[in-house]
Amino acid sequence: MRIVRCAQRLCLDAGFDGFTMDELAEAAEVSRRTLFNYFPSKVDAVLGSAEVPDLASEDLAEVTGTFRAGGPHGRLGDDLAELARHLLATQVIDRESARLRREVLTSSPRLLTVIHERFETVAEQILVLVLEREGPEFGPVRARLAVGVLVAVFDTAMETFSRGEADDPELADLVADNLGLVAELFGPHPA
Repeated sequence: MRIVRCAQRLCLDAGFDGFTMDELAEAAEVSRRTLFNYFPSKVDAVLGSAEVPDLASEDLAEVTGTFRAGGPHGRLGDDLAELARHLLATQVIDRESARLRREVLTSSPRLLTVIHERFETVAEQILVLVLEREGPEFGPVRARLAVGVLVAVFDTAMETFSRGEADDPELADLVADNLGLVAELFGPHPA
């Protein structure tokens, strides 16, 4: 976490191309070798982990199996929230890092492109899961809309989380709350 924060601060101070990995190692007080053991590239150091969650991994097999089978709640929106909660549990995201990451992303189109590609990879995996769960009659358009809503909800939750205080809701709770708001917005209106 310390290395990521140092990388983000250097990025904000000097721009993405304005510092080297050697300078990052010095600022983070680690050896170059240690730095590269954790982060294979400067992009990974600034954004955090290089790994995109793999929904086909053994670690998530139970969660994705339950989702595919129509659970755990039996409602797509609630089950997407639960899936998101499990995906977020694989990441370490604190408010300060979220704030810095948002600042860095708005200051660097190159990094914004990389993070967008990572989101797209996860979104495509979720899309496949939704189609497997709901069946072909659900259709790819509906599945894309469901995943698009999830991505928008996540982005809104991340923004709220990054601006919040220590005692405010955690990111996973904000995602679930925001999915509930979407259901209210687009659900049946009271008579």
